[in-house]
Parts: sequence; structure tokens; C-alpha cells
Amino acid sequence: MRAVKPKKFLGQHFLKDLQIAKRIADTVDDFAGTPIIEVGPGMGVLTQFLIDKGDLTVVELDKESIPYLEERFPTLKGKIIEADFLKLDISDIYTDQFCVIGNYPYNISSQIFFKVLDYKDRIPFCSGMLQKEVAERIASKPGNKSYGILSVLLQAWYDIEYLFTVSEQVFDPPPKVKSAVIKLTRNGRKQLDCDEKLFKTVVKTSFNQRRKTLRNSMKPLLGKDCEAYSDPIFDKRPEQLSVTQFEALTNIAKKCLQNREYNSENE
Repeated sequence: MRAVKPKKFLGQHFLKDLQIAKRIADTVDDFAGTPIIEVGPGMGVLTQFLIDKGDLTVVELDKESIPYLEERFPTLKGKIIEADFLKLDISDIYTDQFCVIGNYPYNISSQIFFKVLDYKDRIPFCSGMLQKEVAERIASKPGNKSYGILSVLLQAWYDIEYLFTVSEQVFDPPPKVKSAVIKLTRNGRKQLDCDEKLFKTVVKTSFNQRRKTLRNSMKPLLGKDCEAYSDPIFDKRPEQLSVTQFEALTNIAKKCLQNREYNSENE
């Protein structure tokens, strides 16, 4: 079999260290029996350790990788999907729960986790390797500079653990940054204590001007004259708020928006 060449435009850096690949694959062991989707298998360094762990489907965009994977893993016949994971309707693959794992391309890793959120009620577990900076952002706690939009939205629904850091030298070609492996396990939250759609808007709006207090950063959404600005929560900066506090902020924002709508209708 001819080796697949990593492609820069796809953000590919193929892992060479089999021990690390096995450690990543073993993260799904607590969910034995749950189907697995691997994102971006490349030359199958992770696939070889996942193939005996259950019902495995791999999703690969690189046309060169497809015949290589088909030849190397004949038992995956019909389970190798040539597609962009971000555009894939996963409901066409699994109708019930499934896990997501992969050595994620650096250039789309954040988008992959936003897609995981779209299927949060069907993805009990997600793990994999990505750029260290993004992994730290996802796992970051309130009060840290790296805490941001992705941190809040994912931590609302998942318990997140930063597992270990990976050197640049175990990849072909070596990336310019370090990598890290994280895992996300669905928490017990069934629903937010606020409007979920508005929650996302509040989180994104607040972090758009993260250095400002919420009283200033929320003005694009709530306007300049929201009566709720007297609430002490608006003295804080977005990175200081926990998920629970963002829920509270969302409920305050909803009342403010309702009052503004009522006032405009009665002017």
C-alpha cells in the first residue's frame, strides 16, 4: 500500500506514535457497545485500535485516504464514508447514541465541537486530539484567560477533562504547535434553566468584548438603557461567570428584551 501524503489544505498531521494512538482509542472503553464515529482517520493509526471496540464508522474527506483505508481495513467495508464531517447528517448513520473520536484537523477542531453540541443528546462521549491551545480553552475554568465561548457552551452539557499534552515530534509533518488529548463526558443536565437559544446569544455577545464588563459588552444585545444594568452581575467580565451564572444572566437578558419590546409596542 502506498502511504497517504498529509495535505496542508486539509490541516493534516499524521500521528506516528502508536502508544499515543492506543491511549486515545482506549478513552472510549467506558462506553463499550456504543457505536463510534472516527473523524479524519487518515492512514488509520487510530482506526487500528478502534476497530475491535464496537460498531465503527470512519468519516474522511481526503480522496486519497479512502482506497488506502478500504485496503487496510477490509472489515470496514461500507463503513468508510467520504464526506466532510461538518456537513454530514449523522442521523443517516446512527439513529441512536454514538461516540465521536479523532485526531482532529487543527483548522476545523472548534467547528467539530460545535457540531457535537448539535447532537449533544445523542453523543454521550467525545474524545480526541487537537491543538493544545484549543484543548486548554475547552477545558478552562472561569477566571482563566483561555475561558471563552467554547468553554461555556461545552461545559454546560459535558464534563471535560484535559488528559495529556503531545509533542510536535510524533507527527508527520510536525505541526508548529503542541497538541493535547481531551475527553468530554455528557453530564446530567437535561435542559438549561433558561432559554437555550438566548443562552448561546448571551454567551457569544458577552465574549465579543471580553475585556469589558458585561454592562458594556452586552449593550449590542440589550441596548444602552436596560434597567437591569444595576444588577451586580453586570460589574463582572464574561470570563468570571460560571455556566450557572450565564443561565442567570440569560434570564435577566430575557426580561430586559421583553420589557424593551413591550415599551416599543406601547409608545
